[in-house]
Amino acid sequence: MQENHPEKELLKERIILVTGAGSGIGQAAAKAFAEHGATVVLLGRNERKLETTYDLIEAAGWPTPALIPFDLEKAPVDDYYALGESLYHEFGQLHGLLHNAAQLALLSRIDDFDPETWNKVIQVNLTAAFMLTQACLPLLRKADDASIIFTSDQLGRKGKAYWGAYGVSKFAIEGLMQTLAHELEDSQIRVNSIAPGPTQTALRAWAYPGEDPSTLPLPESIMANYLYLMGPDSKKTNGQALSAQP
Repeated sequence: MQENHPEKELLKERIILVTGAGSGIGQAAAKAFAEHGATVVLLGRNERKLETTYDLIEAAGWPTPALIPFDLEKAPVDDYYALGESLYHEFGQLHGLLHNAAQLALLSRIDDFDPETWNKVIQVNLTAAFMLTQACLPLLRKADDASIIFTSDQLGRKGKAYWGAYGVSKFAIEGLMQTLAHELEDSQIRVNSIAPGPTQTALRAWAYPGEDPSTLPLPESIMANYLYLMGPDSKKTNGQALSAQP
């Protein structure tokens, strides 16, 4: 784990895009980045939830965020590149991109897994991350120092029965991270992944309905490595699969 008390202005004047920023780990990361000086671009499907995150950041007196409702499952390819163009005209560059949005949908044997659901989960968890990264790379290259973080899962590092498309998508995210990190190793952009571990989130509660959520850490308590990877101290950290919890 990294230092739990990073410098207050660690991310001052940085512009960071966070997907799935309306709740859970995405909301916690957006708040942590803003608290440490970043202008955060909040992206997610549910505009009401994004507005809640926006209001929390603004009420705290941190840099005013931007808000972009965007459906990673249903948006056509052209919308991703239009989003990149819009960000370029608004900000001119990006210093960070946190891929956090994810869909689980169901637990099932591979024998029975519904192909339509499979495709939706792969779209949100993997293909959308690829397309958004591709659309944002020109903006990340405009920054002197930039970081891409993919939210992974321990299920993407060791397979487990019944996790189907979700588990497979997280394995693929690790592969995408490693491939991109290798391609960008001589650039100013670093690429890494973080497995959050068991945390109080809606996705966790859905997957483990019998679990007492009060026994799990809050998303806000696991932000150390997210801040580290977004900050300048991680400039030489590239292609690494980190964990947010021991």
